[in-house]
Amino acid sequence: MPRCHLHTTGAADAPLRTALGALRTALDVPGAFSAAVHAETERAVRAPRPPEDGWLADRDATTIELFTIDPPAAADLDQAMGLARRAGGGFRVHYAIADVAAFVTPGGALDAEARRRVQTLYFPDGRVPLYPAVLSEDAASLLPDRTRPALLWQIDLDAEGRTVSAEVHRMLVRSRARLDYAGAQREIDAGTAPESLALLKEIGLLRERLERERGGISLSVPEQEIVECPPEADTTSGGPPGGASGGRSGVSYAVAYRAPLPVEGWNAQISLLTGMAAAQLMLTAGTGILRTMPSAPDGAVGRLRRSAKALGIDWPHHVAYAETVRSLDPHNARHAAFLQECTALLRGAGYTVFTGGRIPRPAVHAAVAAPYTHCTAPLRRLVDRYAGEICLSAVAGQEPPEWVLAALDRLPKEMAEGAERANGVERECVDIVEAALLRERVGELFDGYVIDVRERDPSVGTVHLEDPAVVARIEGGTTPLPLGEWLRVRLTQADPGLAKALFAPA
Repeated sequence: MPRCHLHTTGAADAPLRTALGALRTALDVPGAFSAAVHAETERAVRAPRPPEDGWLADRDATTIELFTIDPPAAADLDQAMGLARRAGGGFRVHYAIADVAAFVTPGGALDAEARRRVQTLYFPDGRVPLYPAVLSEDAASLLPDRTRPALLWQIDLDAEGRTVSAEVHRMLVRSRARLDYAGAQREIDAGTAPESLALLKEIGLLRERLERERGGISLSVPEQEIVECPPEADTTSGGPPGGASGGRSGVSYAVAYRAPLPVEGWNAQISLLTGMAAAQLMLTAGTGILRTMPSAPDGAVGRLRRSAKALGIDWPHHVAYAETVRSLDPHNARHAAFLQECTALLRGAGYTVFTGGRIPRPAVHAAVAAPYTHCTAPLRRLVDRYAGEICLSAVAGQEPPEWVLAALDRLPKEMAEGAERANGVERECVDIVEAALLRERVGELFDGYVIDVRERDPSVGTVHLEDPAVVARIEGGTTPLPLGEWLRVRLTQADPGLAKALFAPA
């Protein structure tokens, strides 16, 4: 999933949408699925491939009451959960994951196309899916009141939220409700949520406390919505707040931040819990693929400290990075900007394969502060399909299927290439959006903070504007930039798809 969440509205022929379309072409983003892929997918959804352990009568778990919780527009529903108290104390988490392997034949056209795409790509005006919609948004999606094949996890927790046991089986499930974050938050806050939903807060808070204890960190990064403004929104004061004046072209944009709701963090904790349980199953079995990430290098932490200083974030040297991040309020514009900068420390993550009981060292994801794997988003990420099969085999005391073992060694490289493409899309989208915000304000002055300086040429660096919240390159001065200090800057260029936003000292 993207680190920087962007969403835009507006006409298809508006400059921003036009530039995003051109970006798809420039980055060779996969287009429509081929006729062969569509044909194979249609056959698969009519008659799902029986998995190795068969479709047995005792695999029916449709009596378990599950619900999904996702953004309102989401249709590719990977996960559904059911939460309950255990009779002896503690909690039981049922977590159903879409069974993509039931529809994808190894070595077939659909499998090959998924290996080419690797993961769903997110653009501000839409997404490029990993699988055709008839599969990812219908036949495999855990839509309400539809019986679906799934990998059903049962994870028992003690009263403090610690894992007592975890297992996963291939089952048929049936979600009862499709919730969105805002609606779920309202029900929980009002005290009207059914127990299964109300427990999401109780369990989520316990898991967040355990995350703090082990030194893990979850970033609550705000989502940016870029809104096309009508010409009448233009004013003599310089256009819409936080946006760009439409005085010359009649097209302007404004940026709005949406801070994540608490329920989104609690929901993420259930996914993290499952990924950690899956990693432990793999490590015990001696075969698996972990999501690993080293600790951030001192240089990256140093740069982040400079950003904190520039944005007025109090980060004493004796306070750990994780504690500083937890103290931030994503509703605060400066804090939101810093949280965006914090995503830089997530770089360096990758996938580590191990077989024959040869456990990798280290086997930990630094941000999770524990062994962890990706297994909860198979409709949007290639590796999760394989991770799920490995976990099923581990619980059954069997070797993973041959098609899984044959693919393991290639997966880290395929996932790395997919991540590189996704990161490129993300970076370029941010540049295009920022250029769209500022395209009508070339020549204007802004207040900003210098958050980074090039080591070999200190007259070149990065400036973070106070309003609108834009991070861009600054160059053109004759003296070193004042790192970590306020600076008056002039916008010298900005045109979505043609010229990235660029500033110079005023």
